[in-house]
Amino acid sequence: MGQSVQVSVDVRNTGGVKGDEVVQLYIRDDQASVTRPVKELKHFKRVTLEPGARTTVTFEIRPSDLWFWNIDMERVVEPGTFTISAGPNSAELKSTTLTVTE
Repeated sequence: MGQSVQVSVDVRNTGGVKGDEVVQLYIRDDQASVTRPVKELKHFKRVTLEPGARTTVTFEIRPSDLWFWNIDMERVVEPGTFTISAGPNSAELKSTTLTVTE
């Protein structure tokens, strides 16, 4: 609670020409006390890669990426699990779990 974490995603150009990719990071609060979106786009980064090149894209997840307004209209980050997903679009994602404790 109150700390930042980093998430890294490896990106590789498997094609034969130079190309761009936009890596998107989505967060889902798995157990919020109020209804939350299934996926929220929180960060994105565009990278340009030569054919066969690879890079690592790192995102910092801050408490402000996790907070929301609760039923009492207080901005909070509730303890629990969050699904962190990254990919080129909202349908093709790789996911991991972030656990927030008090």
